[in-house]
Amino acid sequence: MRKVYKLEDLDCANCAAKMQAAIAKIDGVNEVSVNYMTQKLTLDADDARFEEILKLAQKAMNKVEPDCRIIK
Repeated sequence: MRKVYKLEDLDCANCAAKMQAAIAKIDGVNEVSVNYMTQKLTLDADDARFEEILKLAQKAMNKVEPDCRIIK
């Protein structure tokens, strides 16, 4: 399943790159893109575990940028 989400409070391109690398390591993630310019997260992950993977992605993002949130 592939979904695009708006991000809130993503402050820099370097943070976006770190978040993308961290999310890519999550088991079940096929492809991920964190774009600073558009403030969007594009996540392609296993359908059966998508919600669980999305929660893990939020945790990974918070380690890099504590204020950044995924807007559903």
